[in-house]
Amino acid sequence: MTLGTGIWILIVIVALLAGLAIGFFAARRYMEKYIRENPPISEDQLRMMMMQMGQRPSEKKLHQMMNSMKQQQSEKH
Repeated sequence: MTLGTGIWILIVIVALLAGLAIGFFAARRYMEKYIRENPPISEDQLRMMMMQMGQRPSEKKLHQMMNSMKQQQSEKH
């Protein structure tokens, strides 16, 4: 093995690790943005859950719950 071959192997390994790290953080950032813009639960779903639990949801209560969920989500970031 010559010095040139060893350097090429090192460059390939470093490039692979850098690509994995950049890809991971880019995917993580994209998913966080997607979840923020498209929350996993909507007001309609929350209303249905409350009705199934026997509660009568008012608009004020729904907005309070949605705002508290958004606030908890933003505190994590």
